[in-house]
Amino acid sequence: MTELQERGSPADTDREDEWAQVQAAIVDPAAFDPLYQRYVDPIFRFCYRRLGFREEAEDATSVTFAKAMRSLPSFRGGSFRAWLFAIADRTTLDRLRRSRREEPLETASFVPDTGETPEEFAINEEARLQLRAALAVLTTDQRRAVELRLSGLDGHEIAQAMGRNRNAIDALQHRALERMRRIMAKES
Repeated sequence: MTELQERGSPADTDREDEWAQVQAAIVDPAAFDPLYQRYVDPIFRFCYRRLGFREEAEDATSVTFAKAMRSLPSFRGGSFRAWLFAIADRTTLDRLRRSRREEPLETASFVPDTGETPEEFAINEEARLQLRAALAVLTTDQRRAVELRLSGLDGHEIAQAMGRNRNAIDALQHRALERMRRIMAKES
């Protein structure tokens, strides 16, 4: 048996480490900090991408982690990341349903400092706007699947986060990408 076979794959080791961290956090909430530190940025980016406003994304991120802390005893294994993104997904969907509102005019001039040159920002902003426009025409489930993919989840994790089987997610993503390609081709 090779050394790699004896130790298991790196993914298995990561999952075992996370499982141990989850178990420790159930007993001592302070032990949740390594999990928080590992996932706070990806969860924030997901929330920001979905909600579009920094303050709302910060609030949704906080709510996500508060719900995760309370729900740790219900985590039954699998991908902790997918479980956490499922919580963020539901949290942001709830916020979107509740907050169909008009934004104040002052927010129109707010441009976050991304560290990009003005030219890079303009090019990237155009791409972001095209992506948002393409996402807007997708069904809710298609949009959720694509947003989770953009957040770095793989097909199995997306299936877990959305409570569906992998084949359904693959088909959903395929239809979403085809629809986005057609829309973006029309705009070109």
